[in-house]
Amino acid sequence: MKQTLDLRIGQHLTITPQLQQAIRLLQLSSIELEQEIREVLEKNPLLEENDTANGEDGEPAEFEPGSSEETINGDNDPDSTDEIAEIDWTDGYELLSSGPSQGDENGDNSFEARNSQPTSLSEHLLWQLQMTPFSDRDQLIAIALIDAIDDDGYFLGTYDDIVATLPELELATDEIEAVLHQIQNFDPVGVGARHLGECLDLQLRRLDPATPYRDTARLLANPAYLKLVGQHDFKELKRLTHLGPEVLNCALALLKSLNPRPGSLVSNTPNAYVVPEIIVKKRRGSWRADLNVDAMPKLRINSHYERLIQRGRATVQDRFLHDHLQEARWFLKSLQSRNETLLKVARVIVDRQRAFFDHGPEAMKPLVLHDVAGEVAMHESTVSRVTTNKYMMTPRGIFELKYFFSSHVGTTDGGTCSATAIRSLIRKIIENEPCNRPTSDSKIADMLEEQGINIARRTVAKYRESLSIPPSSQRKSLT
Repeated sequence: MKQTLDLRIGQHLTITPQLQQAIRLLQLSSIELEQEIREVLEKNPLLEENDTANGEDGEPAEFEPGSSEETINGDNDPDSTDEIAEIDWTDGYELLSSGPSQGDENGDNSFEARNSQPTSLSEHLLWQLQMTPFSDRDQLIAIALIDAIDDDGYFLGTYDDIVATLPELELATDEIEAVLHQIQNFDPVGVGARHLGECLDLQLRRLDPATPYRDTARLLANPAYLKLVGQHDFKELKRLTHLGPEVLNCALALLKSLNPRPGSLVSNTPNAYVVPEIIVKKRRGSWRADLNVDAMPKLRINSHYERLIQRGRATVQDRFLHDHLQEARWFLKSLQSRNETLLKVARVIVDRQRAFFDHGPEAMKPLVLHDVAGEVAMHESTVSRVTTNKYMMTPRGIFELKYFFSSHVGTTDGGTCSATAIRSLIRKIIENEPCNRPTSDSKIADMLEEQGINIARRTVAKYRESLSIPPSSQRKSLT
């Protein structure tokens, strides 16, 4: 076959490294972005933190789209200096971002408290074991027992398992049980229990004997009665215990105040912090979204190293500085693009959901990614990246941006109602229901239909479960 050369003209899309970097920064949360910036600062000498990126009055300047590429910092909003915010955000945000760590009585966030490894329940129990005067034999038994305690604090093994684990000791059942009772005196209260009833009884025994209804609550912690409590069969419970409604209700309230999973009190996972990147305030009668400048990175090009670059020279030092200067400029441009995109999407969300900020979740409007993408002239995937793990601080709380997106359900007048608004209505109906006669899912569907919302019973059940609300059979109480 004869070889030939053909010239063809075509177009194809190539994702450049700079575009890949911009896309990756776009989907990072504020905490992940901070970590990414730290790594870039360590690698690139042309980048530095801009600690003086404040306004003339000493306050951080607000970011507006179109700011300088050399410095990630914006000009002050001319309308913001003479406006009075309806809510003081200073105290609330400081409490959110720099609250006291667990076990820090003075409220100081020490370096050790924030960076130390979390302690597991097993380590916590072994530490207490070292502080308890056990014999060598009992200490071996205690270690075997602690190994059989799960993260919730329950002893899941059997005495036969402990005997099989330590065959050289030729253990007796009474000896193992005595050591287990010693472990049940450890912190947290209720640890080492073999079942829920014993866990609750251990906590009740540690209460002051003068605690009202303590003995009655210990009676209800018996597994035979505890099963009826879980089934909300109060009629049978009153018949078996011969207790009046008032006494039974107070004893049940005391039981509910206990912790069924005492092991959860010992943290074995690091705390997850949320830093809102958008702050929503009402100004001159309208809602406005702005970037949280405290959470935004303030970077700039190092002017000293930039002046060292001499154009036209091909030395190794100049090539090194020039390459890192280009990387620094692209990184700043990617950060600026991320901030602009985030602010555009947030302002569209606030504009579409003004009813939510004025009246609450019941006024939430249906909103999908396509609606926002069309208004900001972006692809839906870009909007999805922007709204993932990004949070907004509002007078009604802190919400992920994805919270404001929800599907719609048809109404009798031909309109639509958002799923978030329906969930809020369901919660409100359940909160106002009689305690002794909870409202069933079918009845809730009928009540919503009276308000013009067409919804099936199974949809009500799905929304109720998403709110972590038990069914009506489990919501029944005495009063």
